[in-house]
Amino acid sequence: MKTVVSRDQVQGDFVKKVAEISGENFFNCYQCGNCSAGCPSVNEMDLLPSQVVRYLQLGLVEEVKNCKSMWVCAACLMCHARCPKGVDISKIMEALRVLRLREVDATAHIDVTDFSDDYLERAPQIAMISGYRKFLPL
Repeated sequence: MKTVVSRDQVQGDFVKKVAEISGENFFNCYQCGNCSAGCPSVNEMDLLPSQVVRYLQLGLVEEVKNCKSMWVCAACLMCHARCPKGVDISKIMEALRVLRLREVDATAHIDVTDFSDDYLERAPQIAMISGYRKFLPL
């Protein structure tokens, strides 16, 4: 299968929105692969973190929208710590989640008051924050 990349595709609305929400310039990425090499969730991803960035650089929107990598990302910031160019892929993944949730169901969200006090005391804070961020529409 042949993939054609056009200027309109690379500069499309979805790609611009990801950059706007994340605040990241993913065109700084030169595909060294350090982010993917250090990612603790990479075994569960269908696209490596570096591939997600590359697909965005090429404007391959449907491939990025339909990947499960954005949902698997733990937002641990290992990618950002390892990136020689300072690209924070966890922010990009967060932007992808936000846009996907807006597209699929603008009412999807988690209400922390739905959880029992006992559960909130036992649950790891980072899991709660990560889950809350993944399902909170903006």
